[in-house]
Amino acid sequence: MGNFFGSIWWLVVTLGLLVTFHEFGHFIVARKLGVKVLRFSVGFGRALWRRVGKDGTEYVVAAIPLGGYVKMLDEREGEVDPAEAHLSFNRKSVATRFAIVAAGPIFNLVFAVAAFWAMFVIGKPDFQPLVGKVEGIALASGFERGDRIVKVAGEPVLTWTDATLFLAKAAIDRLPTPVEVVDARGSTRVRTLDLTQMAPQAHDLGIRAIGFVPSQFLIPAVVAEVSAGKPAARAGIVPGDRLLSVGAVEIVDWSDVSAAL
Repeated sequence: MGNFFGSIWWLVVTLGLLVTFHEFGHFIVARKLGVKVLRFSVGFGRALWRRVGKDGTEYVVAAIPLGGYVKMLDEREGEVDPAEAHLSFNRKSVATRFAIVAAGPIFNLVFAVAAFWAMFVIGKPDFQPLVGKVEGIALASGFERGDRIVKVAGEPVLTWTDATLFLAKAAIDRLPTPVEVVDARGSTRVRTLDLTQMAPQAHDLGIRAIGFVPSQFLIPAVVAEVSAGKPAARAGIVPGDRLLSVGAVEIVDWSDVSAAL
């Protein structure tokens, strides 16, 4: 339920930004080209906030954020003071009116470009392509815990998102794929990922299906609590112990413990 309301909130914020930039385009170009703006409204319906500026324009934030409008002085919509007739939208040239109408979509385009530019400059959270555990095809292909993926089929890899995209593309073709890694000892190696082993009907082409488990996904096998009288307590295990092996089976994370037991 929290995710649902969170999505609704960000939908409202996004629409609000788009509407504001769109209407601001109409507003600022109309003002610059000598048209009087009577009202600048973000949203429809009942006004939640209203203010009249020194320029005579009424600024409004309304309850329904699904659009907005800029109301300009226009002789076709009512009587206009003759002293202000030259400020009417309908008195302007075709080129001026076209510029005012086109300004909204153009401002949306500029906003989209600026938003994407900011996203690439600021970046986004992601994980280093560091292998925490190998299974299945990756294990059979010689990959090791601690490998950091550097390239997939010659394509540079900086994050797990990069690795996932390039590996999924290679998995579609089911071809042996060279993967350059820096191993846990710091040596650069090229390992061949034998994707011919993937089942022809397999639909999951993600890193987990191939056998890579990112190190960030691993939960250290550290004991938080030991039940009195149980085998673990009788064996002397205490809270804070980190399990390294069960019998001859190496323990990398908690998922290994249940499998080994």
